[in-house]
Amino acid sequence: MTGAVRVSKRILDIVSSTIGLGLTMPLYPLIAAAIYIDSPGPLLYRQKRAGQLLPSSPEAGFRFTEFDMFKFRTMRPDAEKTTGAVLAEAGDPRVTRVGQLLRRTRLDEVPQLWNVLRGEMSLVGPRPERPELIGNLALAIPFFEERMRDVKPGVTGLAQVSLGYTGAMLEKGEMTPFREALTNPFKLDGTEGALADDMRLKMLYDFAYSASLERFSTFARMELSVILRTPWVMLRGLGR
Repeated sequence: MTGAVRVSKRILDIVSSTIGLGLTMPLYPLIAAAIYIDSPGPLLYRQKRAGQLLPSSPEAGFRFTEFDMFKFRTMRPDAEKTTGAVLAEAGDPRVTRVGQLLRRTRLDEVPQLWNVLRGEMSLVGPRPERPELIGNLALAIPFFEERMRDVKPGVTGLAQVSLGYTGAMLEKGEMTPFREALTNPFKLDGTEGALADDMRLKMLYDFAYSASLERFSTFARMELSVILRTPWVMLRGLGR
């Protein structure tokens, strides 16, 4: 990432998060009431997430910055009581009725504008994963950890405006012609619908986004494209 891109991106983050928090504040009481009526419990969900990839030696393995990410709660309060940390799946039974709506419209992510203002996240970037899951994802998907090298995690991103909520390929998306090659590339039995396929797709989009940060002209086009496409994704409810 060049110096001009880094400075411009931070200025954009500060301005957009300030405006975004001001515009969405009136929605908070309505969302909070809907969450509590549907599923009494905490309204906000605070969760540890992995940020940027830190320099490290081969012996030490890879390390990430960590921060507390905020979301509106979309699952039952006891969602991980018996399972521990697991990735959300399409049609996840732990998601509440209101949570399904919040996920489809991406409104559950709005509190992360506070993370952006604090400098822990960026408006646009790869989505941050949970630290306790990164190791397994990196083992299952080669170079998965590299998607966070020299880039902050984002509230929205190229993958989020191009794929479903979990990273699933859309029926009529730009990747559809390559479905056969990208789904279960090692042709393993019994892996149909595996989340690893979704995460691999997200990684490819994240790499494409990171590559755009190498020049200001490509960064400006990519950033503007993702920002303009995000409201359309929210209105169409492409999340799952």
